[in-house]
Amino acid sequence: MSTLAIVISLAGLMFLAYRGISVLLLAPLMAAVAVLLSGDLGHMLPLYTSTFMGALGNYMLQFFPVFLLGALFGQLMADSGAATAISHWIMRVLGEKHAILTVVLACAVLTYGGVSLFVVAFAIYPIAKSLFRAAHVPKRLIPPTIALGSFTFTMTALPGTPSIQNAIPIPYYGTNVFAAPGLGIIGGMTMLALGLWWLQSRAAKARVAGEGYGDHDDAVEQGLHEESDPALHSRRDLPLLLALLPLVLVIAVNALLTYGVFPQMDFGFLKDRFPAVNPAKQTGLWALILSLAVACAALVLLGLGRWRNLKESVNKGVLGSMLPIFNTASEVGYGAVIASLAGFAIIREAVLNVAPHNPLISEAVAMNVLAGITGSSSGGLSIALSTLGKDYLAMAAQLGISPELLHRVAVMAAGCFDTLPHSGAIITLLSICGLTHRQSYGNIAIMTIGAPLLSLVLVITLGTMFGSF
Repeated sequence: MSTLAIVISLAGLMFLAYRGISVLLLAPLMAAVAVLLSGDLGHMLPLYTSTFMGALGNYMLQFFPVFLLGALFGQLMADSGAATAISHWIMRVLGEKHAILTVVLACAVLTYGGVSLFVVAFAIYPIAKSLFRAAHVPKRLIPPTIALGSFTFTMTALPGTPSIQNAIPIPYYGTNVFAAPGLGIIGGMTMLALGLWWLQSRAAKARVAGEGYGDHDDAVEQGLHEESDPALHSRRDLPLLLALLPLVLVIAVNALLTYGVFPQMDFGFLKDRFPAVNPAKQTGLWALILSLAVACAALVLLGLGRWRNLKESVNKGVLGSMLPIFNTASEVGYGAVIASLAGFAIIREAVLNVAPHNPLISEAVAMNVLAGITGSSSGGLSIALSTLGKDYLAMAAQLGISPELLHRVAVMAAGCFDTLPHSGAIITLLSICGLTHRQSYGNIAIMTIGAPLLSLVLVITLGTMFGSF
């Protein structure tokens, strides 16, 4: 009965999340449903105050600085005009003849540099709209094009990406954001190539059929975006090199600390005052935190005197980190409660036995299932690693599989089924573009599920044959 209770709880979480109910309420509520149906009513309150809130608090302790600085950096990039300057430069270089490639690359440069995918979607959409109209490419292809550049290879595959998804495995596996760089590049380029091929083929088919941009009320829509998009209110005269510098700093400072500074340091002085801290599992996060802080400081200094309202930008960026971190932490708390129930042992064994001689496959299945249920790559990844991370690490150690390969497979797998129709990111993207699931979701699914799955299979195959590289 306990296993059935977990399944009912997960189904309720997925259905109600699709209906738009906040995870902040859903996570503890659906955890309570699982406990109630399991017949464990007597432990309801301790499970909430200790298990749920304990897991939530621990997650906040580990990842709050990354969420905070990431959101702040994205807001500063938008309000300084840096994001707009980069997008316009790519547009000028490639032009309307390469509308799809232009939008994908603009999104990719910004998200790989650490700008939030939601900020990117708001900043790039007006540019994409004008390019697609001029090139007579159907508007329905704008959401999948933005999704390819923002939700796929730069979020999960490319080494060094400062996305929260790429940071989550660090304390579990003792890795860093550059884990398995060769495989990450191969997987990322595969996603990009497959995605571009599909989008270009759809555009060509539409052209043959005589389908143009379409009849859309862009005048009303433009007014809405001018009110909501901070990048449209910012100054656009920031020189390209200055606009690119913060993005370069995120990657460069991170790499310098990860491979140059921290490996040379003796952290023995931490043992007396912080005996519970394991530097081997923390330096990856420390490098990411410092690189984002340096990039934020650089943005403030580079934009000195250019800001419409620096205080407002900072406050908006900081406040913008609150909902994502609490949503994800609540899902982790939910996972901790589920993992404490007797029925979870059956589910755990089933998942671990999917491929007992290859934990990479088992891990990929677990990440995909949980990311699909929660509609969140970071939420699914966090739940899976908090409940099964130690098991996968132990299995990998026995089979000689490196933690770096586990890291890359976990992150890439979490970026597949996280974009099912109930995903908040998909709903937001379609809302920004003024389109419906019926108009665009099929092509979005090819970009964010189909291409990433094929890339994941390739990376697992290469990793199994040749190990991490």
